[in-house]
Amino acid sequence: MSTVTAPTTGTASAAEQIAAIEAHAAHNYHPLEVVIARGEGAWVTDVDGRRYLDCLAAYSAVNFGHGHPALLAAAHEQLDRLTLTSRAFHHDRMAEFVTELAALAGKDVVVPMNTGAEAVETAIKVARKHASQVRGIAVPEIVVASGNFHGRTTTIVSFSDDALAREGYGPFTPGFVTVPYGDADALAAALTENTAAVLLESIQGEAGVVVPPPDYFARVRAVTAERGVLLIADEIQSGLARTGETFAISHDGVEPDMYLLGKALGGGIVPVSAVVGDADVLGVLTPGTHGSTFGGNPLAAAVATAVVRLLRTGEYQERSRVLGEQLHTGLHALVGHGVSAVRGRGLWAGVDIDPAVGTARDVALRLMARGVLAKDTHTRTLRLAPPLVVSADEVKWLLEQLREALEG
Repeated sequence: MSTVTAPTTGTASAAEQIAAIEAHAAHNYHPLEVVIARGEGAWVTDVDGRRYLDCLAAYSAVNFGHGHPALLAAAHEQLDRLTLTSRAFHHDRMAEFVTELAALAGKDVVVPMNTGAEAVETAIKVARKHASQVRGIAVPEIVVASGNFHGRTTTIVSFSDDALAREGYGPFTPGFVTVPYGDADALAAALTENTAAVLLESIQGEAGVVVPPPDYFARVRAVTAERGVLLIADEIQSGLARTGETFAISHDGVEPDMYLLGKALGGGIVPVSAVVGDADVLGVLTPGTHGSTFGGNPLAAAVATAVVRLLRTGEYQERSRVLGEQLHTGLHALVGHGVSAVRGRGLWAGVDIDPAVGTARDVALRLMARGVLAKDTHTRTLRLAPPLVVSADEVKWLLEQLREALEG
């Protein structure tokens, strides 16, 4: 039995806390060496009192900033009343949550869950049940894209092509066909009489904020509709105003059969996810076939309803559009000056770092020293996704810090 005493929060140094974390927390992450203690708006403060501009926003989970007053008020009010009933009983926050979220998405039915991976797993089950029950497919297949990231459960890593996520975790779940992301011809050719659904990220986040060609989703929607195949849009990172639209797929004028939502739906306060679709699709779920004790709990429903109401104003979509243009203009100006390519939409960017400058993690460490927190992916790409409450002056300052970090 360990005799190590954990440091007292608020008195221990960052180094002491990191040492305790490294000693007792599984090493399934490789975080930057900063210990955050407080957050407000687009900024966080570490245990030593140093402030940082948060340019990751918890992978879009903090789209509305740290400590948004409307979201905190919803959480505080609900904490005093009721937090959990399980789905064995109804509760008085569920009706407004599912009704208002369905309306936001232009759909009929919501399946509340907790994490993004649970939403993906739910959609896979729905697609298979729909294929079996409605279309009579005995062994359904789901078409996915190379470079995908939908989570790290056993089923999901079965169709990942990230060796790190797969190694040692087999045997894997069958039933998935992989095609190149952005190649509508390859996707169309992969559809067979056994294809139940196509599952795609509207923008591939973990792959480096990869935006598909302009006609991609329109062509995918056309061929899936023609063949009776479900189109599932994973909007867990890209959705809820991150790209300047409520849903990133809306940039292409496309409506999927199912939206997968998470991260920002919980306002950075509680984990909330959902599958949102039409009744003829999600209606294949019946009592006992799927569920979650915490899914749609009163606290989660209260916070998520407040999130939906923020999104209904259009303010955050507009902020992402306007400030995103400023961000991308500034980033493109750095191409050839330590940056080799920039991708993204709205307040979301993947910045490929010139190897002569170092790795993306090297640049993230230099940014941290300058008061900016960002995250690398796949060695050479730096991801930038500040909360949507960031100001124009803060975006300008971020670009200045990045320019200096690229210069070493």
